[in-house]
Amino acid sequence: MKKIQALLCLVALVFALPLAAAPKKLLVVTVTTGFRHSVIPVSEKIIEQLAGRSGGAFTVEFIHQPAGEPKAPGKPKAGKDGEQAPAFVEAMAKWKEANAAYQAARPAWMKAVAEALKPLAPANLKNYDGVIFASTTGDDLPLPDPQGFVDWVAAGGAFIGVHAATDTFKTFMPYVGMIGAAFKAHGPQVPVEAINQDDDHAACAPLPKVWKIYDEIYQMKNFERAKVHGLLSLDNLMMSADAIKAKQGTPGDYPVAWTKMHGKGRVFYTSLGHREDVWDPAYTDKNGRMNSPEVAQQFQAHVRGGILWALGLEAKKS
Repeated sequence: MKKIQALLCLVALVFALPLAAAPKKLLVVTVTTGFRHSVIPVSEKIIEQLAGRSGGAFTVEFIHQPAGEPKAPGKPKAGKDGEQAPAFVEAMAKWKEANAAYQAARPAWMKAVAEALKPLAPANLKNYDGVIFASTTGDDLPLPDPQGFVDWVAAGGAFIGVHAATDTFKTFMPYVGMIGAAFKAHGPQVPVEAINQDDDHAACAPLPKVWKIYDEIYQMKNFERAKVHGLLSLDNLMMSADAIKAKQGTPGDYPVAWTKMHGKGRVFYTSLGHREDVWDPAYTDKNGRMNSPEVAQQFQAHVRGGILWALGLEAKKS
């Protein structure tokens, strides 16, 4: 009898213990129908590592680019001899033939893209706590229901956008309103001193007050500072090779990273992340590195903090 009582007590104790929270599920999208950044494979690797180091806070699932994307041929330009020059006429004839083949092949590939993106249908998004657009591009990205996706965020889904996420759906204003801005332009990659606007925020706490980083800096349109909570910004930007040579920036307000609420959903966006050495402290190529390993580690912490905040695992509101 005493053994039974002891066993019952043990069972009661087990059920009284708090259950560990199930990890949040993130769907990471790196599909592009516009420009495709070379950094994407590196960013996929690092995001997967961040999940692995999250202590079970979140897991990731990927939607990768479908294979077989047809490449648009480059259109030739007339030389000094004009459009009647035999060489240009011949080049244009070859381009027209190649472009016809590209236009014929693209619909089948776009169908494969639409199939890959089916997890983003409203009925399927219930399986996820958040979505990351990591350098997605394309105003024609074939989501099953773009408005339904924005509505899912408004209902409480987490959205994390990295770099070219603002170069996606630039003409679909509900998405632009949700993420907070649309890509307008960029100049050459430049060294900048990003101002840390909120060093209490999870995405900025690992960063210095002034963060020196070398990257491609986006200029935005449809941005309203009053509608976002600023994380990183610039007060001047070198926009051309001549400006870089003269070390002369153009003063202004250049938003770099922010958070916002979209309905009940938390949105985190950082425009950084164009370069491989921004993401990966071990990355190197024939040109070496422009960012130190420490900067890459700081950027990883920046993204990790943004993810945790968007998932509601960091309590601070935007």
